[in-house]
Amino acid sequence: MDHDPDSSLPNGIPNPLLPENQPRTSNAVRKHGADFGVAWDGDFDRCFFFDHTGTFIDGYYIVGLLAQQALSAHKGETIIYDPRMIWNTQEIVSDLGGKAVQARTGHAYQKAVMRKHSAIYGGEMSAHHYFRDFAYCDSGMIPWLMVAELVSTTGTSLADLIADRKAKFPTSGEQNFTLDDPAAAMQLVEASLKLEAQKIEHFDGLSMDFGDWRLNLRASGTEPLVRLNIETRGDETAVAYHLKRVKSLLATLA
Repeated sequence: MDHDPDSSLPNGIPNPLLPENQPRTSNAVRKHGADFGVAWDGDFDRCFFFDHTGTFIDGYYIVGLLAQQALSAHKGETIIYDPRMIWNTQEIVSDLGGKAVQARTGHAYQKAVMRKHSAIYGGEMSAHHYFRDFAYCDSGMIPWLMVAELVSTTGTSLADLIADRKAKFPTSGEQNFTLDDPAAAMQLVEASLKLEAQKIEHFDGLSMDFGDWRLNLRASGTEPLVRLNIETRGDETAVAYHLKRVKSLLATLA
């Protein structure tokens, strides 16, 4: 699909992360009975996946899957991840005897930390994937080849490969809020929830760990937005509950 460049962008902004852009790939997967679907952004440095049912897969779970694949072939190596959602990646890396190192969101930070630790792979939930053997750069081509290899060699569908991880660490997906003062938003959320938190970090935006759920709230570097991510330990109902709570707080600033 869409192999011929067209600067008029007849199908909208070439960003598969936007929900309105996902049905074209999703519908094509179902129409052709494909094993999975792949969609790239305009410059092909981000790679997004759909399972055989046409369901969009959050990039967070692909990070865990590629980390697992890298460590299965290269024991004890280092994996880099971003702080927006972390528990799934941390557990996979720990279980496979690797070392998980956090880096700030953004390719400049990810690449610098990868080089510092000679990490074999780094992944962001935004679908940027970095590889030591690709000069520590991100690639949209390598991830889909790795996933194709994994599905082919295991005989397991992409949906089944991540099903237990999605159940163990359900997420809200990234939620965007247009606000004039992102700093005020983070201060409000922290002040309102700090008594419940077991751990608070300001490594990249605001991260708050409550034991059975956590959130990361950070300002966009390019738009007047704050981006919210919530994950829980196996409780999808709690995701919706806490998302509603934080949304209510942010609504007071809109």
